[in-house]
Amino acid sequence: MSASQSSMSGAGEAGVRTVVWFRRDLRVEDNPALAAAARAAGEVVPAYVWAPEEDGPYFPGRVSRWWLSQSLKHLDASLRRLGATCLVTRRSADAVVALLDIVRSTGATHLFFNHLYDPLSLVRDHRVKELLTAEGITVRSFNSDLLYEPWEVLDDDGCPFTMFAPFWNRCLCMPDPAAPLLPPKKINSGDLSRCSSDELIFEDESERGSNALLARAWSPGWQNADKALTAFLNGPLIDYSVNRKKADSASTSLLSPYLHFGELSVRKVFHQVRMKQLMWSNEGNHAGEESCTWFLRSIGLREYSRYLTFNHPCSHEKPLLSHLRFFPWVVNEVYFKVWRQGRTGYPLVDAGMRELWATGWLHDRIRVVVSSFFVKVLQLPWRWGMKYFWDTLLDADLESDALGWQYISGSLPDGRELDRIDNPQVLELFHLIGSFDG
Repeated sequence: MSASQSSMSGAGEAGVRTVVWFRRDLRVEDNPALAAAARAAGEVVPAYVWAPEEDGPYFPGRVSRWWLSQSLKHLDASLRRLGATCLVTRRSADAVVALLDIVRSTGATHLFFNHLYDPLSLVRDHRVKELLTAEGITVRSFNSDLLYEPWEVLDDDGCPFTMFAPFWNRCLCMPDPAAPLLPPKKINSGDLSRCSSDELIFEDESERGSNALLARAWSPGWQNADKALTAFLNGPLIDYSVNRKKADSASTSLLSPYLHFGELSVRKVFHQVRMKQLMWSNEGNHAGEESCTWFLRSIGLREYSRYLTFNHPCSHEKPLLSHLRFFPWVVNEVYFKVWRQGRTGYPLVDAGMRELWATGWLHDRIRVVVSSFFVKVLQLPWRWGMKYFWDTLLDADLESDALGWQYISGSLPDGRELDRIDNPQVLELFHLIGSFDG
């Protein structure tokens, strides 16, 4: 069922109580599941379940957990201002069991949530629908994370695309996605006294000192995401086509953590950038118009990462080009440690890795440098590098990381050839003058 069909079918039903299951959609603006629940003539129980053990080796890293903790506090405050009693939180080893308990303890009749596309979430979502439907609960899901659902973008033969350029060209030829939804005017949670909440602990004592430094540079939360988007649109966007290559200045949007946690609606980003593009086109500002094209392409890559994961669920584990599945990578823990610690002897690589460890952030161009060095000079398994990025990045995103590392290792049909060895000293020179195009 489409999001629009689901939204309409949920409206006007009297006497319902709906649990809205938040995940990587931590906002009240343009949140289709929350909007549909608020439109129904009943009560809304916002809920978040913290079950990181289900993610196996992809347990969130320290900086990701810090961001999540701050974002949930921001979301809880926003929901309370709209009239909700609170954001119900649960710590569990099994998210589906926790959701079932929330539904039973609140007497809920409906469960609404927004789609995710990684393989673990797809399996979990199927299980949620089966189990709760068997209990007589109405379960509906919505698109909140993408411009277009993966099954909506197909080639002329009705098959999924296998290369980015034709995929994104097809997206740009499709009708524009719907306009973003406004936040609900009011949320009524009713009496939640019988539904307990768990205190969620995202850091231990050893992490608090390092985490305190993050707050000086970043402000998680959906309203702060909106401010960051406005600042980018009115500032760096106009020169993005040129400055995006420069790693020594604040030339990129810095929106990726907000997009990963769903604090920022990708539909809102798309529409507002399109408006800027139209305005600059009418003014004859071709540089600004080109900047919008390049930035929308980065949004397209994010779309493609989810598209790829949906159509190839093992893309974070296996190369898409099957002949590379048995490539003799150098399994050398010493090389891996030297790379992680920034002790390779190549200044730009080492500076990037030390910045990553200290701040949880790397400019996109430097990500290309350190990952190219990892795969093509050290010839270490790309999955090791992808997992380290997952552990250390503020915007750690399994789908985007898999796409990036597969591209660098030449494991995609349109990736960089594996035998194209980049000289790290040349890379360094190009980056210093801002002319390297990864």
